[in-house]
Amino acid sequence: MATVDEAIDVLTQLGFPRQQLNERSGLVLLALLDLTPDKAWREATAPLCGITPMMDFMAEHFGKKYAPNSRETVRRQTVHQFLTGGLILQNPDQPDRPVNSGKTTYQIHSFALDLLRSYGSTEWALALRRYRLRVETLTERWQKERQLQRIPVVLPDGADITLSPGGQNVLIAALVKDFCPLFTPGGNVLYIGDADEKFAIYDKPGLEGLGVTIEEHGKMPDLVVYYSEREWLVLIEAVTSHGPVDAKRHEELQGLFDESTAGLVFVTSFLDRRTLAKYVGDISWETEVWVADSPTHLIHFNGDRFLGPYE
Repeated sequence: MATVDEAIDVLTQLGFPRQQLNERSGLVLLALLDLTPDKAWREATAPLCGITPMMDFMAEHFGKKYAPNSRETVRRQTVHQFLTGGLILQNPDQPDRPVNSGKTTYQIHSFALDLLRSYGSTEWALALRRYRLRVETLTERWQKERQLQRIPVVLPDGADITLSPGGQNVLIAALVKDFCPLFTPGGNVLYIGDADEKFAIYDKPGLEGLGVTIEEHGKMPDLVVYYSEREWLVLIEAVTSHGPVDAKRHEELQGLFDESTAGLVFVTSFLDRRTLAKYVGDISWETEVWVADSPTHLIHFNGDRFLGPYE
């Protein structure tokens, strides 16, 4: 009988990335095959199925209830990857249906259905080899695509690195390109966090030379720059959806870098002022704000330090 663990094993053998090898993706596959716990894989079918019916199927037959606001997670973190991997079709009943239609449906591809019906039988190994010759695995394709999509970054010392696409890395690239030359000229980038790789740059000796020993990377800011001319250690958060330097984060960073021999400067960065407007009430005093679409300016949350006429 079909189980979630078997569905995950199928996805593993099909070459799906680690992010899709989970209970949610296994349940989505079973829903798309209409495989209830009392059915064998040879009984798989290919019904048209929308996201909400998939979630109803999971709750009714496997007791897994997802909140209604999880629809986007199911669509973006599982269904989208099934589409990219050629496992399923979108709107085969009406290909010209608008992409944002509430009637959008998905269906297992016919040659994938033939393969999946053989799971657990002596025919599976040969059928899988034939399938993989026909369909390049999603993992291999993603690796090629993501390598092409990686964001090139030139560090202040002239070194070239790349960051994984997506997340806040577009903003981090803008910080290195625009913020650093303007506000920390000649500065040394000691740390860059990467959404996929945890950290793309980690100059442990450079940080230790300033008295900073890092044990928990999860608490690090997104970018750390040492501006030796002024003896500043600039700690920058890149905010695209969450995480400004609010009062709690300010205190946390002060604690993390409390042994620094360089003075600490706290910066929250945003791609645009619209995003800044969402978080302006949370930003801590005694910090700075930089906005990528106005790169030559800083906003100072520093009280009367900068009070006075402009020349």
